[in-house]
Amino acid sequence: MKILLLEDEIMLNESICEYLDAVGHQMHSFLDGLDALESIKENSYDLLILDINVPGIDGLSFLEQLHKLKIHVPSIYISALVDIEDISRAYNLGCYDYLKKPFHLKELTLRIDRVKVDKETPRVHLRLSANYSYDQEHSLLLFNNEPQVLTKKQSQIIDLLARNRGMVVDFEQFRIYVWDENIIDNATIRAEINRLKKFLQEDVLVNVRGMGYMIDKP
Repeated sequence: MKILLLEDEIMLNESICEYLDAVGHQMHSFLDGLDALESIKENSYDLLILDINVPGIDGLSFLEQLHKLKIHVPSIYISALVDIEDISRAYNLGCYDYLKKPFHLKELTLRIDRVKVDKETPRVHLRLSANYSYDQEHSLLLFNNEPQVLTKKQSQIIDLLARNRGMVVDFEQFRIYVWDENIIDNATIRAEINRLKKFLQEDVLVNVRGMGYMIDKP
């Protein structure tokens, strides 16, 4: 796999690269978040391994920027942070896994192998409800396997929620992904989601009061 590593501890960075190179991965490593961000704009990667506290731009903001750029790559966080808010934010941003430092490098390879298996499994439609599903490859909402016509913003809302099934998507994530970080109040976001809810023939979108919205895993 072609892997981007963002880790500012030089010795750990070198150790991870040496180990993963030895087992057949192609490593591109960075100490600074801004340098990593420039690289991913110009290159495609199969996996991101991200520390959180790094110079330039932190690992969590890094993934937020990728959402804004509509770049979706599986990511594994490696961090000494154990704050539940940081961990929750990482998973809300769609990270695949979270590995607490210190860790054995063999454990990291096991997590990577799990990502590899998932990537090699043919994509299937995500089941959203009894009759709704989501075609990730073509970004299509289907009702009884029939494509549904949505506005651009409605399609982006469904895409964000479908790819994060079972997790709450907060208003800031909607602002970043759907409204390109424009200054939009929560009421405007709610109004757009309510229009989408009225269009849907099943109660797919769940309002989590005070937090945001989600699609439950059926």
